[in-house]
Amino acid sequence: MIDYIKGQIIELTPTELILENNGIGYSILISLQTYEAFQLKTQAVAYIHHYIREDEELYYGFATKDERELFRLLIGVSGIGVASARMMLSTLTSEEIRQAILSENVSKIKSVKGIGLKSAQRLIIELKDKIVKGGGSADTALFQAPNAAITEEATTALVMLGFSKANISKVMPAILKDNPSARVEDIIKAALQKL
Repeated sequence: MIDYIKGQIIELTPTELILENNGIGYSILISLQTYEAFQLKTQAVAYIHHYIREDEELYYGFATKDERELFRLLIGVSGIGVASARMMLSTLTSEEIRQAILSENVSKIKSVKGIGLKSAQRLIIELKDKIVKGGGSADTALFQAPNAAITEEATTALVMLGFSKANISKVMPAILKDNPSARVEDIIKAALQKL
């Protein structure tokens, strides 16, 4: 399975990217989010979702793992195909989609072309719990502090203990603010008291 393709951008349109790697040009379908991320670049890394059906084989590419993860969650909902998921990611940002699902904003989801009332309701029902648990999100903002490796290690340990990434990300900034030089075990102990 292909995780990503890194190479030179040969052609870029709002819906497609031609990426050359070792003399091979890959045709990759993209969303507007990815188009905007790659617009001023000559080199790119596209995170790939390999879509195979009996009559077609396509690569869907994303500028971030976060966007690819959300795409995979969306196509996991019955009635939402790859075209609808790509349309959602082109119409709304990843964060807007997550917030619309969490706040059960049916009208925001319905604003996407091709998504009707029943599909919007199904998306909310099937994905709300997954998004609360941190699905479809890389939580990259959490790990931009100087002690990113320590924070990430503590978060991984807390997830393994059964806490959701969403809840961890709520308490982590306060813990790091109180003790910026905290060790992994200090962060975990403080988080256990707050969670």
